[in-house]
Amino acid sequence: ADCRYTCHQECRSLIQLDCRRPGQCQSQLSPESTLLPPCSQNVTQTVEEEKPEPPTIQEIKQKIEKYNAKVTNCLLMKLNDDGTYTGFIKVHLKLRRPVTVPAGIRPQSIYDALREVNLAEMTAKRTSFYLPLDAIKQLHISSTTTVSEVIQGLLKKFMVVDNPQKFALFKEMRKDGQVLFQKLPLTEYPLYLRLLAGPDTDVLSFVLKENETGEVEWDAFSIPELQNFLMILDKEEKDKIQQVHRKYERFKQRLQQTLKEARGKPG
Repeated sequence: ADCRYTCHQECRSLIQLDCRRPGQCQSQLSPESTLLPPCSQNVTQTVEEEKPEPPTIQEIKQKIEKYNAKVTNCLLMKLNDDGTYTGFIKVHLKLRRPVTVPAGIRPQSIYDALREVNLAEMTAKRTSFYLPLDAIKQLHISSTTTVSEVIQGLLKKFMVVDNPQKFALFKEMRKDGQVLFQKLPLTEYPLYLRLLAGPDTDVLSFVLKENETGEVEWDAFSIPELQNFLMILDKEEKDKIQQVHRKYERFKQRLQQTLKEARGKPG
């Protein structure tokens, strides 16, 4: 009524209004009061029907029993009394860029892990290096663990101090001989996806990659990281130039050899 803000009903949870007028903030203006009315009653009903109902404890129990029956190792899922459940997921690390870690820091001990000591915060020195491509990390998580928490947990295990927003968790699926990747929202529950897909990683696997949003947020990077990127790009450019030079040098040599052989032949 005041700011004329409108939005779709499905976008309500994403809207945060910040009204500066006295007496309006937190009272009269809210996402609920600025919703765009649905086009028709049928459209609203269709949207509501598309939202899946949360599974009951009995359904979860049946799915876990079916899941555990297919497990060929000891990585079983366990149902708790409150309806939550725990299990294991494997995450493939496919990072193309270097990550930032504390410099000269000792590995985390069991004593540190039990005390939840964050060694990365105990030193201001930083260094960058490449994680092994396609390394696999196994995590024991709960059904309430979100994608955001999985990313933060992985970074903590490798003592990576980069902003978690630089990374994204993808689900990898194979269909008709093709490998498909889909970026998971931060509020998704990976263990539930694992439960639905079963333990076969050929059907579904999780991959940690750089968060490619299409528009690079350079403000999220520090000056040393940006300088490191420039060095990497400079090296890649020089390597590419050398490859092109070698390619045409070999072509030039073959052409000269062919001309030399042709001079001694009639015609």
